[in-house]
Parts: sequence; structure tokens; C-alpha cells
Amino acid sequence: MQTTIHPLTREEALHQASQTPLGELLAAATELRAQGKGTIITFSKKVFIPLTTLCRDYCSYCTFRKDPGQPGAHFMTPDEVVALAERGRIAGCKEALFSLGDQPEKIFPEAREFLRAQGYSRTLDYLAAMCELVLEKTGLLPHANPGVMDRSSLERLKDSNASVGLMLENVSPRLMRDGMPHAKAPDKVPALRLRTIEEAGKLSIAFTTGILIGIGETMEERIDSLLAIRTLHEKYGHIQEVIIQNFRAKPEIPMAAHPEPSLEDMLRTIAIARLILGPHMNIQAPPNLSYDDFPRLLEAGINDWGGISPVTKDFINPEAAWPQIARLKTETEARGFTLRERLAIYPEFLSREEFLSPRVRNRVVVQAAPDGYAL
Repeated sequence: MQTTIHPLTREEALHQASQTPLGELLAAATELRAQGKGTIITFSKKVFIPLTTLCRDYCSYCTFRKDPGQPGAHFMTPDEVVALAERGRIAGCKEALFSLGDQPEKIFPEAREFLRAQGYSRTLDYLAAMCELVLEKTGLLPHANPGVMDRSSLERLKDSNASVGLMLENVSPRLMRDGMPHAKAPDKVPALRLRTIEEAGKLSIAFTTGILIGIGETMEERIDSLLAIRTLHEKYGHIQEVIIQNFRAKPEIPMAAHPEPSLEDMLRTIAIARLILGPHMNIQAPPNLSYDDFPRLLEAGINDWGGISPVTKDFINPEAAWPQIARLKTETEARGFTLRERLAIYPEFLSREEFLSPRVRNRVVVQAAPDGYAL
């Protein structure tokens, strides 16, 4: 599974990002996408399961995390998890996206008490049990996105997950300095996140990662982050998709007055990502975070819209509604593409034995068409 035909060097990427006119950059990115992906654009029909909003990190741009006692602070019980997953199954979803705060038990006694009552000492162990429960009870394919993970946690998640995710966000330690967005976020240390992604590679876990743009990083730091992702994928071949996500300001966050990246900045960054990562990488941008401009993201070389839920809101960006799947199809096909629903694992990974545990593969095969997309 190649990453690119002619890999851009760091110097070439920096030059392209700063000197190439946007139109030329977009044309090069779309040509490269056509080489690897043809005209197929994918999405996954998912239900979003916010397992817990408690989190030990205080990122300056986050509205998802809560402290105990705040409105919305919650740990979902097993019954709540299964009930929400079942709603998703009835609505035709095939993916259960588990999103949750990072290691809240490290700082909150309330988290430790909840976990103890359920028979666990770590959130990651409770997550694994809930993934297993959803897989067995509903047949939905779990995709867990829990933050930094150690090898043992990844091993257990592989047993019940079709894929696992962790946004790299950025490799720059500068963003952890005082006054920067990750200053109070111990789990955003770049080396820890890179190590998690590498451990997933060693275990042959189909993995989702990506970068977050507009939080105070430079284009150079974005490029360094994309190159770090490419290096890991070249070594292990396990990164199934790379997300380019744009910061959106919200009134209740410390970065409420921070400027958002422009659409042009987003398009330029996606195009650079395509040129760095090559024709075969699946590159995704969330349509709901570009509002009515989302169809223009196709101009920059993406080939995936990510997870779209007919059941739940985007709990990370609750103000940004998903586009209706019918509209997604209309806008995509109006630009000459074919929209295909995929599973939580991409077809090219589904065809390789090492990326799925037997129990997950048994659930995948009944939901997959012969070409590896969703039935």
C-alpha cells in the first residue's frame, strides 16, 4: 500500500505551500487523488457514543470536556451505551464511534468511583468492555477514539474494534507552552501521541489520525506533522485515513476570540496533505465544519467525508450540524463523483487478514459488499 508515487520533501512541501498559486495546488492535488481513488468519495454512517465527557486535559479550544458537577458532565452506563448503539442500528448505522475524555480517573475521584462501581480501574478498560458489548449486542463496528493509549489497551481494543483513532493534531511542542492551546493538556505531548500511533502500527491496527489547523500553529508545523504521519505509515502501512480538521471558535472556550482558518487556508492545507501523503491515502475533512462551503473541499483532494450520523449530533462541535446524507450525495455527485458508504475499516484494509480480529471479521463480512464497501 504505497503512500505516494513521488514523495515530497519537506523543502518542496514548504515551497508549494507558500509559493504555488492556490488554483495550481488544487489541480495537482485532485489529479493525484484521481490516480489513487478514481471518482469514488466515501462516508461512514455512524452513531456517536460520548462515553464520558470527563477529561484530565484542558485544551483551550474544547467544548466536549467537562469537570464533575458541570452541566453535561457524564459517564455513560452500559445500558445507556447499548440503547444509543441500538438506536444507531435501527437507523441503518454500521459504525459506533466512541469518543471520550483522556484518563479522567487520574485527577477526578468521581471518575474513579464510577469505574469502580462498574468493576474497572481505568477508563480505557471500561471503553474496551463497552466496545465488546456493542459489537456483541448490536453488530455495529466500534471505532474507539480515546486519546493516548498503551500497548495493552491497543491490543484489547483490536479484539473488538474495526479501527482505532487518535488525532495527532500537531507535532510541535511549542503548542504546549504557557498561553498556547495545549499548555494544560498532558496527553497532547507530541511524543506520546506519536508513540501510540506507532504501537498501533506494530499491532496492525487500521488507524485514523490527522491534524487540527488554526490553533496557533504555523504552516511549517502542519507540514512537519503530515510528514511524521507519512513516516509512520511508510514503516507500518496501517494509517487508513488522515483527517484535516479546522478549528471553530465557540463562545464558551478560552480561544473564543481566536481567528478561525479561512476556507482558502483549509483548501491549501488539504491539497498539501494530498501531495505529501500521495494518491492512495484516504484524506478526510469534516463537512459540517465548513458549513455551506463543504462541497468545495472536494476541490482540494479529499476522498472521504468521514462519519455522518442520522442519530446523534457532533458532540465535539455541537453547533455544527451534519449535512443530510441526501444533500451530501447530491453535492458530491453534482461534481462528477460517486458517493459510496464505507465501513469503519476501509476496503483496502478489510482485504488484509492481519488488520481484523476473528470476532470483528465475523461481524464485518456480513456488512461488506464484495468490493469491501458497505452493503
